[in-house]
Amino acid sequence: MSLAEVKPAVTEIMAEIGRNARLGAKALAIATPQQKQTALTVAAGAINAHRKAILAANAKDMAAAEAKGISKAFLDRLLLTDARIDGIVEAVKTIADLPDPVGQIIAEWDRPNGLHIERVRTPLGVIGVIFESRPNVTADAGALAIKSGNAVILRGGSDSFHSSQAIVDCMLDGLHAARLPVECLQLVPTTDRAAVGEMLRGLDGNIDVIVPRGGKTLVARVQDEARVPVFAHLEGLVHVYIDKSADLDKAVNVTLNAKMRRTGVCGAAETLLVHKDVVATHLTPILDALMAKGCEIRGDATVNANSPLTRVATEEDWKTEYEDAIISVKIVDSVEAAIAHIEHYSSHHTEAIIAEDPVAVEKFFNEIDSAILVHNASTQFADGGEFGFGGEIGIATGKMHARGPVGVEQLTSFKYRIRGNGQTRP
Repeated sequence: MSLAEVKPAVTEIMAEIGRNARLGAKALAIATPQQKQTALTVAAGAINAHRKAILAANAKDMAAAEAKGISKAFLDRLLLTDARIDGIVEAVKTIADLPDPVGQIIAEWDRPNGLHIERVRTPLGVIGVIFESRPNVTADAGALAIKSGNAVILRGGSDSFHSSQAIVDCMLDGLHAARLPVECLQLVPTTDRAAVGEMLRGLDGNIDVIVPRGGKTLVARVQDEARVPVFAHLEGLVHVYIDKSADLDKAVNVTLNAKMRRTGVCGAAETLLVHKDVVATHLTPILDALMAKGCEIRGDATVNANSPLTRVATEEDWKTEYEDAIISVKIVDSVEAAIAHIEHYSSHHTEAIIAEDPVAVEKFFNEIDSAILVHNASTQFADGGEFGFGGEIGIATGKMHARGPVGVEQLTSFKYRIRGNGQTRP
C-alpha cells in the first residue's frame, strides 16, 4: 500500500493497527520464552544478511534529508553504517539471550492464614513508540517489546521511513520463524502526522503506554496530548562537574568523550562545571582538547578571561540542549554550588562528577535527583546497551514505574497470584 493510498484514511488505518496490536499482544503474552528467543535470533540474522538492502534504504533517507538541509547532528542520528548495523545485530542478539521477564516471581510470602501470595511480572500490553530520525530505534524497540511480551506499534519519522521499513521486514522474518503473528510488531505505513494524534488518543484503548524518542518539540507534544501513560524525558540537558579533587587526565578524557563522541545523543554533555580551585591546572587543558575537536565554548567571565577563543555564555546557554559541538562552561565555588546549578537547570537525565574525593562523590550522588548519575566516566554511557539491557526503548526521567534506560523489566507490570486451600475471610 502506498503512502498516497493510506493518507485519506489515517483514522481507519490506525484503528485497524490498534485492533491488530491487541491481538498480537494476547499472543505474545502467552508465547514461550523459546518462541521469543527464536524470533529475535532469526531477526538478528536477517538484519545481518540483508544489510545491503538496509543500507540502500538508509541512503535514500539520507539523500532526502541532506536535500532538506538537515543539521549535521540530525544526519548523524539518521545515518546507518556497517559498524552501526553490527551494533544493531549485536543488540538484538543480546536482548534475545536475556532472561525472559514474563512470569518471573518478584516476591512471594505466606500469610498466617495459610495463603501463599506471589507478585509476578506481566507484559504491559501494547506499546506505542513515536520516534524521529533514529532507525536503530526500530530494532531496539521491537526486540525489547517482543522479549517482554508486548506488541509494539512503531511510528517513525518521515526522514527514516525507508530505513525503518527495511529493518521491520527483518524483524517480521523472526516472528514468522517463531510462529508468532506479525501483528506483534507494526510500522505505521504513513508519514502523515495525523497518525501521531491517533496514537496519542490511544487507538480506542488499544495502546497501553507511549514512548516518544525525538526532539524537545515531539516529546513536549506527547506529554501534553497523550491520553495514555508516557515513558519520556523532555530533553537531555546533561552536566559534567570537575571537582577540586579531580584527576587531570580523567577530567580531560571523560569531558572530551562526554561532549564529542556523538554530540546529537541525549547523553551528550551540554554544560561543564569546573571547581574554582582547579581553574589554573584543569581548565585550559580541557578547553584546548574540546576546541581541538571543533567544539565551541561558551563560558562565564572567568572562563573567557582564561581563554580568548571562547564566547560569552548567556542565561539561555545554561538552559540549552545543543545537540551540537557546543558546550557551556561555568566556574563554581564548591560542590554545593555545582549541585545547586544542576538542580536549577537540569532536565534530570544524566549528570557526572569527576573526582577522587569520596565525600564529594557521595554528596553529588545523594543530593542530585537525576535518573542517571556517573562518577569518573562519560555521560555517554547513559544507554540501555551499556547498562547490559541489550538496548533501550527510551530513557525515562519521570519517577513513576520506569526511570533511566527502559529495558525489558521496565516494560512489564505485575499481578498477584494467591494460592489457598479453602480459606474464607471472617
